[in-house]
Amino acid sequence: MRLVVTMPTAIAVDEEAVRYVRAEDLSGSFGIEAHHADLLTTLALCVVRWRDSGNGEHYVAVRGGVLRVRNGNIVEIATREAVIGDDLALLRGQVLSAMKNNLEAERAARSDALKLEQAVVRQIYRYLRPADQPIKTKPQA
Repeated sequence: MRLVVTMPTAIAVDEEAVRYVRAEDLSGSFGIEAHHADLLTTLALCVVRWRDSGNGEHYVAVRGGVLRVRNGNIVEIATREAVIGDDLALLRGQVLSAMKNNLEAERAARSDALKLEQAVVRQIYRYLRPADQPIKTKPQA
């Protein structure tokens, strides 16, 4: 089987000789072996594990995503974020570190978006209410 894990800007995993894949969606954990029926599901935040032809087990933590099985032998996962590792203990530390960095980046992005929104509101307010100009009335004839 072939396993491909993609993120918006990179391919995290592209491995040909995969014996099985294990992942988790909202209904629970499931496994995929060669000649599996076509499948499309949304993944939860989970650790996807797979075993290669040499019996080595590998892991990739994904931040949700979509898993698709096609032609019975191709497993494709599209996710926003993936962290790869061969040791679960090390992977845990890497995932926590990545989550912390992403949380800080998301906070900064929200703060910047809020500042931009406030600037837009100030500009609109200035446009709608010119600074202390008296309202001119038309003289009556």
